[in-house]
Amino acid sequence: MKLPEQTRPEAPAASGATPAAPLYAKRQKVYPKAVQGRVRRAKWLILVLCLLLYYTVPLIRWDRGPDMPDQAVLVDMNAGRLFFFWIEIWPQEVYYLTGLLVLGAIGLFAATSLFGRVWCGFTCPQTVWTDLFMLVERRIQGDRNARMRLDLKPWTREWVVKKGLTHAVWLGIAAATGGAWIMYFNDALEMTPRFFTGQASLEVYFFFGLFTATTYLLAGWAREQVCTYMCPWPRFQAAMLDENSLVVTYRAWRGEPRGKAKAEGVGDCVDCRACVHVCPTGIDIRDGQQMECIGCGLCIDACDDVMTRLQRPRGLIAFETLANLAASEAAAGALPPGPQRRACGMQVRRVPRFLRARTLVYAGALALVVAAMGGAWLLRQTTSLAVIRDRAPIFVRLSDGGIRNAYTLKLGDKTPGVEAYSLALEAPAGLNLIVLDAESDPAGAPVLTTRPDGITQWRALVTAPAGLRLPESVPVTFRLVDARGRVAVSTSSVFLGPKP
Repeated sequence: MKLPEQTRPEAPAASGATPAAPLYAKRQKVYPKAVQGRVRRAKWLILVLCLLLYYTVPLIRWDRGPDMPDQAVLVDMNAGRLFFFWIEIWPQEVYYLTGLLVLGAIGLFAATSLFGRVWCGFTCPQTVWTDLFMLVERRIQGDRNARMRLDLKPWTREWVVKKGLTHAVWLGIAAATGGAWIMYFNDALEMTPRFFTGQASLEVYFFFGLFTATTYLLAGWAREQVCTYMCPWPRFQAAMLDENSLVVTYRAWRGEPRGKAKAEGVGDCVDCRACVHVCPTGIDIRDGQQMECIGCGLCIDACDDVMTRLQRPRGLIAFETLANLAASEAAAGALPPGPQRRACGMQVRRVPRFLRARTLVYAGALALVVAAMGGAWLLRQTTSLAVIRDRAPIFVRLSDGGIRNAYTLKLGDKTPGVEAYSLALEAPAGLNLIVLDAESDPAGAPVLTTRPDGITQWRALVTAPAGLRLPESVPVTFRLVDARGRVAVSTSSVFLGPKP
């Protein structure tokens, strides 16, 4: 049973003119059928794990001391900080996030070269939430045939109740998704009561509504159209595959020619279309590799179930390499359908080669990025010093004839404790350093104290006495020296004066 075709009326063609091809065709709704099997169980397990992580991670607590957020994973927009358990990333360390994105991209390329579109079929958020929405739809409206019959019915009480309940549950899931998202940017335990009492900010409600709407529309309505038309990945993922990649494929050498189960001289495929009925994108895997195929493998479970009931070997549709597919076709394609052809085709198969040039290149790139990020993290400075010289005026001439430059010092401390550093100025002899409101060490050098996990600001004045002959621009360096006499950080600037 299928829905009637939905077409747009075309304008009558002018006499003698060729009718123009329609530029738009309405979507043909896909009604995936429920299926059970090993692949489906794996997908349910991954779905539960992904949803569990997404919804519960904001609730995990992590003690960072007083006046610090105790949420394990938090993007603190107000403080300009990203917290991930014991890791704290500041805005100027955005290159760590860039490295993680590069790492994720290379990992996705490597996974695709090994196992095809495993990301799309099992862990992509669009796939996970669409699977969840389809589960709700099946529980309320029934399986494939029941949903098709319901869509053909007029607006009866049954139609309104089932459709209304489905969309209500969808909206509830979408709202939970949007609510969980805003908790990654606000403390979950603090934001929840404020959100439900109307005390949250307008930005919180905006992003809650945005993610609620997008989840509802993409997982409930758009579904396979996101994968086919909106997502760019299917259009270049073929470049990541080769003949040794494991992809979902139909073993045509075994299934063709198609025919009834008890017919003579036909292959194992009985043309039951079970593989088509369970496909979430509505394609026929027997037509070969297609852009719309997300590699979910549900057609494998559907076909295996049919083969089991027909008492034939499973695996007519399977995760297979194109190299094995070609080898089996060459060895068994000329044999008549039957056990001999199946045995010959399976015998020439080879274990997939996971260690090959492409995967080794990806592994090397992954190792390089991990090493670079690890090295950058080990060499990461917990103390920073930014020196900003006043630009207006460039310099001040004092009443005694001396020249003064003013600087703003911003001292950042990425640790939870208070640190004290002596400030030293590396400059030509005669230049004098003063830091306003700062104490001095026994040697007379200004002492700057940090604010735990924050930034302190100091005002520094560098003066050249009258009569000191200097160029118009003199390089100077500010150094922070710890209690052991080691230079913790140094920053360069310039001292400007009049033209000599």
